[in-house]
Amino acid sequence: MPAAAPDLTTDLGGLVLQNPVMTASGTFGYGEEFAPYVDLKRLGAIVVKGLALRPVEGNPPPRIVETPCGMLNAIGLENVGIEAFASRKMPFLRRLGIPVIANIYGTSVDEYAELAAAVEAIEGVAGVEVNISCPNVKAGGVAFGVDPVAAGRVVAAVRRNTRKFVICKLSPNVTDITVIARSAEQAGADALSLINTITGMAVDVETRRPLLANVTGGLSGPAIKPVALRMVWQVCRAVRLPVIGIGGIRTAHDALEFLIVGARAVQVGTASFLNPAATVEVLEGIRSYLEERGIACVSRLVGSLELA
Repeated sequence: MPAAAPDLTTDLGGLVLQNPVMTASGTFGYGEEFAPYVDLKRLGAIVVKGLALRPVEGNPPPRIVETPCGMLNAIGLENVGIEAFASRKMPFLRRLGIPVIANIYGTSVDEYAELAAAVEAIEGVAGVEVNISCPNVKAGGVAFGVDPVAAGRVVAAVRRNTRKFVICKLSPNVTDITVIARSAEQAGADALSLINTITGMAVDVETRRPLLANVTGGLSGPAIKPVALRMVWQVCRAVRLPVIGIGGIRTAHDALEFLIVGARAVQVGTASFLNPAATVEVLEGIRSYLEERGIACVSRLVGSLELA
């Protein structure tokens, strides 16, 4: 008699996924763009690209640069805006029958609050992922995500305006990420996702000019995985909230590392640019790993790191 298939169900503490593989915001569009390449209904959840109150054109090109083992991007959070997302993108996403997470960003606490209220009214959105790596215009452009007080205020404002599941996406560009994590926890987040991109730059040595029009951009891809893994491990030890691991996840092996250090789910990002089917391949690899080792459910793998 064949062994039962492993249970991949993932409980994020109020949001249950059919498996732990999610998409990372900004790398998967609004989901429909990947429909020709991936059976979207198989994914744990889709996190759409960041949404603002109004449409945003983003930065001028060039805004993407390949780097060794990664990619720098300075897209500038280009998006259709929350209203167009609700009317033009959600009808397709609702039909998938899997959780849809709306990533939101603003330049003030009030903007985040208004966005949360708008998302609350959108049928079919399961949760909100709060991007706190954005500049706080009222604080001289300092990112919300580097200040625990500012981060807490954003999460609290979002929490007041929605009953949906709230994920706070943490920036790695800080001295101690656990301080920001605890602030988000105290402010009412349901879960944390990390890490966002690491600030970097690249230079054309012939012209002696930056390769990005914006000069600096966010580094993602395999190059940041060791940093992301370390930060996820630290945050899992510092808070009680469920943690979603992000950063350089390209294969099932990568994803398994994040689960073992304590993440309950993972997001696949830059890998989807090179391999549009990366999400499903990661999922199948996790399933095979569990089957080969006779592990009945993926939850038994979470936090199983042995230090002694």
